Amino acid sequence: MIRSSIDIGTNSVLLLVADVVGTNLTVLHEEQRIPRLGRGVDSDGKLSDAAMDRVLAVLKEYQNLLDHEYPSIAGETVVTATSAVRDAANRAEFIRDIDRQTGWTVQLLSGDEEAQTTFFGALSVLDLAEAGTSATVLDIGGGSTEFATGTGRELSAWSSLDMGSVRFSERFLRDDPPSGSQLRAARSRVREMISTLDPSHLDSDQLIGVAGTVTSVAAIGLGLRSYDTKQLNGSRLSLADLDDMIGEFTSMTSGEIESTYPVFLKGRGDVITGGLIILSEVMNVRQSNSIIVSTGGIRHGILLPSGKC
Repeated sequence: MIRSSIDIGTNSVLLLVADVVGTNLTVLHEEQRIPRLGRGVDSDGKLSDAAMDRVLAVLKEYQNLLDHEYPSIAGETVVTATSAVRDAANRAEFIRDIDRQTGWTVQLLSGDEEAQTTFFGALSVLDLAEAGTSATVLDIGGGSTEFATGTGRELSAWSSLDMGSVRFSERFLRDDPPSGSQLRAARSRVREMISTLDPSHLDSDQLIGVAGTVTSVAAIGLGLRSYDTKQLNGSRLSLADLDDMIGEFTSMTSGEIESTYPVFLKGRGDVITGGLIILSEVMNVRQSNSIIVSTGGIRHGILLPSGKC
């Protein structure tokens, strides 16, 4: 059965069309836009009119695409929203506007639901054949970071922390490029927040990373010229390469970052360093020398029956 889903995140809005047969998912079409819904939510506590308008414009664009390319499923698209909408005092108004202007009903996921859904979505595009191998799926979003750990296809522990690439960039990395003291403050806060996690949420054989922070820098490291899910899925990003990229990005302005890597970092230049700092600290705490890349996520997991893959 062909199905579609849209993930409204703090930084990006993602569209997926997939053929779902039982617990098997085959990607047919994907789109990404970066309207930055969560800009200012950490400090203001609400979604701005401009940000909501940007997201609504993206949703209408996606609706038009589905109406023309997949008319039989357009009206049944599953739409989810996460951290920025969760945190916003005017979230009900935004959700009503989406319903009124598109006819889509938004599922607002809790942090725990986000972690669980991402776990199954991440595994759905990977071939991890080793039975009994445990994995932690790390999802660094714009406003929050989720951790989900399981063995095989069984989820055992999950949690969500209010740290993300947009939130931490706005809170700590205010200069462009950020100063050394700002970078140290961000790293310190990440370590403090990770220390609040139950150790079982990080204790596994493998670390899998999803979302734009991981996939963007992995694509750059692989020397890709376009977003190629086949080459990205299952590839590895080393901690050494990650730290080299942090060193490079912290010596550049956000504009220089985007002009140097326009294919993967357009719209992410001012927040990519914040996301990489979170990733680096998680890997250091876990003593992980590398992370497995997955292009799966919420939009994949929400289409699977009962959250299984």
